[in-house]
Amino acid sequence: MSVTTVQTNNKLIQFRKEITREYIRENAFSPYMGTGMTAIIRTLQDNKKGGEQVNVPIVTRLKQAVSGAADTLVDHEEAIDNYGCRLYVDWARHAVVTNAAEEQKDSADIFAEAQPLLADWGKELQRDEIIQAMMALPSESAPANLGGASGGQRVNGILYEDATTGQANTWASDNSDRVLYGNALSNYSGVHVTDIGKVDTTSDKFVAASVSLLKYVAKTADPHIRPYKLGDGREYFVAFAGSNNFRQLRTDMLTINENARPRDVGANPIFQDGDLIYEGVIIREVPEIDSMVNSLWDSGISLNLKTGGDTSSRVAPVFLCGQQAIAMPWAKMPTPTTRDETDYQFLRGVGIKMCYGIGKVFKKHSSTKLVQLGMVTGFFSAANPS
Repeated sequence: MSVTTVQTNNKLIQFRKEITREYIRENAFSPYMGTGMTAIIRTLQDNKKGGEQVNVPIVTRLKQAVSGAADTLVDHEEAIDNYGCRLYVDWARHAVVTNAAEEQKDSADIFAEAQPLLADWGKELQRDEIIQAMMALPSESAPANLGGASGGQRVNGILYEDATTGQANTWASDNSDRVLYGNALSNYSGVHVTDIGKVDTTSDKFVAASVSLLKYVAKTADPHIRPYKLGDGREYFVAFAGSNNFRQLRTDMLTINENARPRDVGANPIFQDGDLIYEGVIIREVPEIDSMVNSLWDSGISLNLKTGGDTSSRVAPVFLCGQQAIAMPWAKMPTPTTRDETDYQFLRGVGIKMCYGIGKVFKKHSSTKLVQLGMVTGFFSAANPS
């Protein structure tokens, strides 16, 4: 018996029309972004043409002593301490292109995914630049690559990976009441690299006690850090931590959660992923903070965090934030674009353009110090899981 076989060219090939895109994590900072004065990351959407700077006016609280009925106020009035925090904006653009010949071959209309992919690209860019801004050192100068090649620079301040040891020491000195190295205030000396080296793998992990200490630092800082939210006489801050630090905290809090919450599976937080809350601090996991430590800061820079701690342990930051810790001015909101030159309608290209800046809100304090107003930066031992 001769069985008929199907020749290779006649075999059925199933082409799926649905296209699988690589997973792009949603911006973990989105719930804390907004145009209001209480937002942690305040977006400024003036959308005015012209200029490359946006000024954020800042005033601090009045501190002068009380005057009574027997006192004279004339010539004893208090001056309002104010400052203009200048933030620079720069362009970000990207595009994809195809031609009629390639579209003719396409069985799944891959080019239809161009706009969603460009939108995902924009989300990733903004998320990563928010992390860079949180770690950058405040500066009154324009960003080093503003308007330049290789993508320009929307992140304001001195990028951490570009900072010298002297610049890092100045930042640590200017922000001595809002920086924490490990779980002991005594680790601070004002020499950044030295203090990073004190963070050890035993006593300086990010645990529940670390959250309490970060909040204490925030509440005692002067100028004050305004809590993210107030309610019923309680104050709430938000701490952004990478996956390694978040995992250590969650492990440390297992007993607390087990004893303090209902035992039913649907409500008990040990069975669910998500933010942790401890002593009025919301701790949000941002995995890309660890990605920055692993990739961006692992290229031989003098302020390396990956091998910065005691016995060369991996160190990662935690950012505890109050209101207006970060400002994000927009000069041009994300706008879709198309290719003008089409080679007689043979080429098809789509793109995206936007213009914004992002940076810490800071104030010049005591005439020389550049103080980050809404944030405490903590450094903790954050070893990768073995």
